[in-house]
Amino acid sequence: MENKNNVTEFILHGLTQDKTVAKVCFSLFLIFYSIIILGNLLIITTIKTSEQLNSPMYFFLSYLSFVDISYSTVTAPKLIYDLLVDRKTISFVGCIAQLFACHFFGCTEIFLLTVMAYDRCIAICKPLHYTNIVNKHVCSWLVAASWVGGFVHSTVQTLLVIWLPFCGPKEIDHYFCDVHPLLKLACADVYIIGVIVAVNSGGISLSCFVVLVVSYAVILVSLRTRSSKVRLKALYTCSSHITVVVLFFGPCIFIYMRPSTTFSADKMVSVFYTIITPMLNPLIYTLRNEEVKNAMKKLWIRKRKVSSLWAGGTHLMVQQDHEKSRRFY
Repeated sequence: MENKNNVTEFILHGLTQDKTVAKVCFSLFLIFYSIIILGNLLIITTIKTSEQLNSPMYFFLSYLSFVDISYSTVTAPKLIYDLLVDRKTISFVGCIAQLFACHFFGCTEIFLLTVMAYDRCIAICKPLHYTNIVNKHVCSWLVAASWVGGFVHSTVQTLLVIWLPFCGPKEIDHYFCDVHPLLKLACADVYIIGVIVAVNSGGISLSCFVVLVVSYAVILVSLRTRSSKVRLKALYTCSSHITVVVLFFGPCIFIYMRPSTTFSADKMVSVFYTIITPMLNPLIYTLRNEEVKNAMKKLWIRKRKVSSLWAGGTHLMVQQDHEKSRRFY
């Protein structure tokens, strides 16, 4: 396939064409993005500074929060800015970079969620061997494998698109550059590439989702012989993870488990896994987790003590300086 590319930039249709709706969406998504940044930074800071949150589950959660910040930052700032302008453009290079980053962080999050399900499965089904199976070395390798898997997936997706010829239409009916909208603009037969994309993206989403379902099925089976107190605690711990999985994997499977076909609902569905899920993750993992809430309270108390000591020290220094000045005069 000869690569004849006459397009230097693309025009995004954005989330909506209605200016009144766009202003409302601007305010909403600005608030959502602020919650994503502040909430996930709070989780990372709490986990890194707390001595109690040292289990593998929180190790993985800190990386999930970092990925959520990165993933939403790929699309949210551009979306928020475009809601206020009439002409929404993105350069060809910027579009390809956004495509790569979106699939890189998105796929990394999929693998991290799968790793977290594996962690919960071992912790509940084999509690006596948990620390030996999921040790610090294994955790580091699992996180590294998630990043590498995301990079390989994103590289394949990007290479499939970057060599396509774009010679005419350049309007993308979306608020960010994704595979399916770009395939519609290519001046070539993209059926085979669409199938490869579906196998690559949709296959990963579906296979990881199946692994997650199997993991929780194993957990439920193993809980039958446990006491009601243990069952309740285990289900309470896993319920937050299951909520995140459903919110993230459902839209991903809907979008990517098909060849190069786009629907009018794709933009709204994409909002769930690019913005809504990263925003809800901090709320889900903190409101339903007593350990994280207690660690955050201790962090807040420690911060207030440091602020009080700093303020008291500053006040004492000012008094000493004032006293020296009076003696001098």
